[in-house]
Parts: sequence; structure tokens; C-alpha cells
Amino acid sequence: MSGLPSASWKPPMVVMETSVGVLELELYWDHAPKTCRNFAELCRRGYYNKTKFHRIIKNFMIQGGDPTATGRGGASIYGDHFDDEIHKDLKHTGAGILSMANCGPDTNGSQFFITLAPTQHLDGKHAIFARVVRGMKNVQRLGLVETNTHDRPVDDVMITSAFPADDTGGPMLSIS
Repeated sequence: MSGLPSASWKPPMVVMETSVGVLELELYWDHAPKTCRNFAELCRRGYYNKTKFHRIIKNFMIQGGDPTATGRGGASIYGDHFDDEIHKDLKHTGAGILSMANCGPDTNGSQFFITLAPTQHLDGKHAIFARVVRGMKNVQRLGLVETNTHDRPVDDVMITSAFPADDTGGPMLSIS
């Protein structure tokens, strides 16, 4: 699966199968089109398949998207990094918000996080691009896994597969 999808390719959802259950994610194409394209295309390519949630902080967030599971790896479909798409209407108001993890302004790659609680201190610093619409119990389960002193899960917690989907949750793998 190579090549970039056409500009009209905008799957409304991503289905993420994890070792604790399924998450269905609604993408915010109107607010963060470049970020949504990056995430959906990485999912279509299988980039996140068999990767770990490498950082979990109780009552804060779950981080994944790094194929090295170190917190330092991963690249976007646009190259190493791409610019932030911060939208004033999107806020970290509660659990289930997906944002790009970064190491400063305009350093988005493949890593993302899912909030476990309101995190307004992240507003304006991390591009919000989706929300969990089904599977919040599984998000809660992820947030409760045992971690070590470095916030790494003691036992592997995996993204087994992730794929772009239509409104029914069915795969949407064609890029035309």
C-alpha cells in the first residue's frame, strides 16, 4: 500500500483493535485535515499494527504510535515531522480526546495520545484530531494498567491493528 491518498479520501473513522478491546475513533477532518490524513494513512498502511502503548499515566493519558516503543521514534507520511493544526474550537475537555504527541511546536510525527481526564493545560500545544466514540470502557481499562516508575506498562499493551473505516466501522482501505 504505497502512495498518498487523494484529497477526497476522508474516512470518517478509524477502528483500533487493542489488547484490551476495540476503540472506534471519529476523525476531525474539518479542524485538522493534515493531521487526520497522516493518522488515517498510517493506519491504512498498517504502521500502528503490533505496536505498544509505550507510556500510560493514570488519570492523564495513554501514548502510542511509536514503532520503537521508546517514545523517540516514528515519522509522519510527510517526512519526519509536520506542522501543528491547533484549532481554537477543540479543547482537551475530558477523557477520549486524541492529540498528536510532540516534543515542541511543529514536531508532529506518528505518536499520539488519548486523554484519560480533562487536560486543558495541553490546549494550544497539541493538535487535537479525533475522539473515541465507542470503546471508552476499553480506554478506562488501558488507563488502569500497571506501570513502572517510568510510566511504561509492566506487561505489553498493544495496538493489534488499526484501519480507516466508514461510518459503520467497516474497513475503508481504498485511497481513490
